[in-house]
Amino acid sequence: MDTLVVALKWFAAGTGIVAATIVACDIGKRNTGWGMVLFCLSAVAWIAGGVLTRDWALGTQNVVLLGIDLIGVYRYLVTPRGD
Repeated sequence: MDTLVVALKWFAAGTGIVAATIVACDIGKRNTGWGMVLFCLSAVAWIAGGVLTRDWALGTQNVVLLGIDLIGVYRYLVTPRGD
C-alpha cells in the first residue's frame, strides 16, 4: 500500500507542476484547457492518496479543486469562444 500511495503522490505532484507551468505560460486557449485536464488528474490522484492515508483535509481540498478544474476544462475545451 505504501508504494501505491507514494506513486500517487508523485504522479499528483508531477501533473500539478506541469499543469501549472502550462497555465502560467498562457500559450493559448487549447493548451490552457489541457493544463486544466492535467490539474484534474492531479486532483484525482491527491483525492485517492488522501483516502488511502485517511487525510481528509487533503481529500476535501482536492474535491473542491477538482470542481474548479472541471470548470476550467469546460471553459477552455468545451465551450466555443472567439479568443
